[in-house]
Amino acid sequence: MSVFRKIFGSNTSDSKSKTDEKDQSKFLETSGLPIDEAFTINFNKNGGKFLYCENNDEAQNYLESIIKENNWDKKKALILNKHLKAKFKDFNLTSIQKTKDADFLFTTCESLIANDGSLLISSNQIAEKKLIELPENFIVFATTSQLVNTISEGLQGIKAQSRKKIPSNITTIKHFKANDTNDFLSYGSSTKNLYLLLLEDL
Repeated sequence: MSVFRKIFGSNTSDSKSKTDEKDQSKFLETSGLPIDEAFTINFNKNGGKFLYCENNDEAQNYLESIIKENNWDKKKALILNKHLKAKFKDFNLTSIQKTKDADFLFTTCESLIANDGSLLISSNQIAEKKLIELPENFIVFATTSQLVNTISEGLQGIKAQSRKKIPSNITTIKHFKANDTNDFLSYGSSTKNLYLLLLEDL
């Protein structure tokens, strides 16, 4: 998608990028924007950390950078999605299945919701675990083809792809600002420190 290449394709200073994102989130209405641009703005508003990847090699490089940046190289990754585990089987991750022993969750999602910048997930990603039971730190791998405008469209997508059995435990993750006590909208929700690796596949 050209808007991602436009935003993330050239090297700019981190400070300028963050300032631009804040300015956008303050003054732009996202309802009339293209779906990819609306998601980017709303996801950043929610406090998510966004890394756009043009190919699988770039996704692996970014994953390695995230792990190094957070000193997670000797930490344990909870990977409940078997397809994701297979895709990154050559990557040096200490994978476990027990939630209580995990330092971060590495997962996929069902859809990326543009109109509120949230991620739609289900038992395909988190089994029957509640969000509060999962680690505070998330790394989510998704593709641009998973972008939808609304939660309703995301639910329709789940239904269309799951003809034999619709997954359970369907929920959204929206709040990514750790320790944000000033955001009353996130009261009672499970806030996560979330990185999104978004792979271009369109």
